[in-house]
Amino acid sequence: MPVEKDAVLKALDEVRKANRKNFIQSVDLVFSLTDIDLKKPENRLNEAVDLPNPTKIEARIVVFATGDLATRAKTSGADQVLGREDLDRYGGNKKEVKKLADSADFFIAETTMMAAVGKVLGPVLGPRGKMPTPVPPNAPIENVVARHSKIVRVRVRDQLNTQCRIGSEDMSNDELAGNIQAVISRLETRLPKGLRNIHEIGVKTTMGPLVKIKM
Repeated sequence: MPVEKDAVLKALDEVRKANRKNFIQSVDLVFSLTDIDLKKPENRLNEAVDLPNPTKIEARIVVFATGDLATRAKTSGADQVLGREDLDRYGGNKKEVKKLADSADFFIAETTMMAAVGKVLGPVLGPRGKMPTPVPPNAPIENVVARHSKIVRVRVRDQLNTQCRIGSEDMSNDELAGNIQAVISRLETRLPKGLRNIHEIGVKTTMGPLVKIKM
């Protein structure tokens, strides 16, 4: 692995010792990059990483669908299912579109609605890296939603520092370490110079201090 598990576990122990809150917080992976030109589009990242250990704080998912797919989507675990009439109501209302974009982590759309979704929501979802995943009308939407609930998105657009949620405090250190290593492994394959493009990696709770992970 690109980062030793013992180093990750040690950092997680320090994160827990520093926690003084009496409620469960998210655990975030924070990293800074170096020696990479983000003005070049090919160096920017918008990666959806499948985590080996599902987070207890699941992603919010919105599905755009019609007919039978919409019916099945409503019992699939999606947080919201929107049809064509719902989409029409967002047309021209940029404020509501922004609220919708900020309310969800992932969007899924029936292929027959992709053009309409792109026209109405694309100008807002696109820059956020949240354009919907297209699925055919006969897609096993339950499986698609379940997979998205285990995904974390890692974005590097115009800043060399970024972070992503990899779990919560009620997960074990082994589970959190597995998720951290999954994200780092993906970055290693996607960055031009692999790990040499990563300056520092750290982990923190929502309100806790950053603890660096020895590389």
